[in-house]
Amino acid sequence: MNWFTKSRRAWRMKAQNKEAAPARRAERTPYSARDKCQAVLAIWAERRKPAEVCQELGIRWVQLNQWQDQAMEGMLKALEPRTRTEQEKGPALGPKLAQLLERKAAARAGKLARLELRLARIQRPKEPQETQEPPKTATA
Repeated sequence: MNWFTKSRRAWRMKAQNKEAAPARRAERTPYSARDKCQAVLAIWAERRKPAEVCQELGIRWVQLNQWQDQAMEGMLKALEPRTRTEQEKGPALGPKLAQLLERKAAARAGKLARLELRLARIQRPKEPQETQEPPKTATA
């Protein structure tokens, strides 16, 4: 018998075993975020060993390792400085303050316009005034 027939025979036996016994799948137990955090923190605080946590929860090491990775990513993301765009921030000033600033700017513009007019009047060259000569009196 060569290797090909051996592997073929093994393949058939596996197929027969699968048909004979239905596959048993472990039911998944949904763990809350709190349960996952407690498991990860117990390992990080070195209160329990990873093998103990896996055995108690009925999970594999790979799953626990994924929880640890997710916890680390979540912490890093939460501690990143946040930069928001202008649209997310909303208006820089509240509506009342914006309205007050607009009024002040308009009042200042009005004062400025009046000052400019006054300055223009002051800087205008004066027109020569006709001076009246005193009347000549007859002198003898």
